[in-house]
Amino acid sequence: MQKSASSDLGSQPISKLLIKQAVPASIGILVMSLNILVDTIFVGQWIGSTAIAAINVVLPVSFFIAALGMSIGVGGSSIISRALGADNKPKALKTFGNQVALTLMFTVAFAAFGLFFVDQLIPAFGGKGVIFDPAKIYYEIILYGVPILGFVMMGNNVIRAEGKPKFAMYAMLIPSIGNLLLDYIFIGVMDLGMAGAAWATTGSYIAAFLFILWYFLSKNSELKINVSHFKLQSNIVAEIGSLGFVTLARQAVVSVTFLLVNNVLFDFGGETSVTAYAIVGRMSMFALFPVFGITQGFIPIAGYNYGSKQYNRVKEVIYTAIKYATVLAILVFVSLMIFPDVITRLFTTDLEVINVTPNNMRWAFAAIPILAIQLIGAAYFQAVGKALPALLLTLTRQAIFFIPLLFILPIYFGEFGVWMSFPISDVLSTIITAYFLRREVKLNLNKRLEDA
Repeated sequence: MQKSASSDLGSQPISKLLIKQAVPASIGILVMSLNILVDTIFVGQWIGSTAIAAINVVLPVSFFIAALGMSIGVGGSSIISRALGADNKPKALKTFGNQVALTLMFTVAFAAFGLFFVDQLIPAFGGKGVIFDPAKIYYEIILYGVPILGFVMMGNNVIRAEGKPKFAMYAMLIPSIGNLLLDYIFIGVMDLGMAGAAWATTGSYIAAFLFILWYFLSKNSELKINVSHFKLQSNIVAEIGSLGFVTLARQAVVSVTFLLVNNVLFDFGGETSVTAYAIVGRMSMFALFPVFGITQGFIPIAGYNYGSKQYNRVKEVIYTAIKYATVLAILVFVSLMIFPDVITRLFTTDLEVINVTPNNMRWAFAAIPILAIQLIGAAYFQAVGKALPALLLTLTRQAIFFIPLLFILPIYFGEFGVWMSFPISDVLSTIITAYFLRREVKLNLNKRLEDA
């Protein structure tokens, strides 16, 4: 039965299969995003707006370390999907075992590094002035749980590669729901403040880890590894690294972007501008959850069918995913343009923050309708094992365009230049990705079909 779960990726109709894969992923991302939003609302209403800024300062560090697990998961899952598609189960098992070993080594090492340099890292990421003390409290507790989150992110991607989107969804629901319950207990009832918010998040990571451990030990998973699979194999590690580096680079750039934007906004508008960016940042994952869900559903389908040489199905899933994601992105765009004031008031009662955030939010999300092309295009190259184009296209949005714009535009437009940078970089990166994706379909997929 486990065998048929992955083989469905190469046999079911693409539209049905994409919905089957994308809906659980979207639900998981939605609940996780709602968790982040509600968590921020709890913190803002029960502790204060400065606490929102403090959490936003910590996110780049914790995201980067958690991204180590995610990158190992995504890189290895691309190999697993293609190996299962090519009926090469031994390679899939060895890959999974190497993923576990790599996740343990890297997440623990970087968490230890982050804790050792806590007093230097927090100010560097914008935790200055009154933000420093609450940020340090939150940071130190969160980093104890980040290695556990790394395993959760790695395991979640492997579950999806097996063709089990519902279990991957459960793995995302558990920490989200658990965090909200623990927020209420630790912040609302026990009045533990920032420490309560941090322990709630860490406790939710532990709950998710226990679920994923149960999944792989149970009969639900077809990847039954033993101790021999943990021994690192150079060619597999190299392939995991090259493909996973795409995800790691993206998350690293996100961390750097948070650092830069927090510092630039602090110079222009102080804590108020940093808090406004924190709210916009929270909304970004929530707003794009259906697009991210379709992207996650798309990856194992594209990888499996590429591995089994069903190139017509690969083309079909590319076009179908872009079409579905674009329609949903337009609906999200309309909502954000109409209701930014309502959204802002959910997070805070601070009138200064309420006055500046809505217009900034509109600018930050102005290019959402076209972003599906960029996300799906970059994800395709990662899914089929083409690390270099995947890396370059992934970095176009923030590293190649956004960061230079962040330094240039504020010189001429002040703080407004920061917010203008978001849609301009989105448009430019989408144009570049569309060109290379179209070229790939024409020169690679169509040529392989002609030669078959």
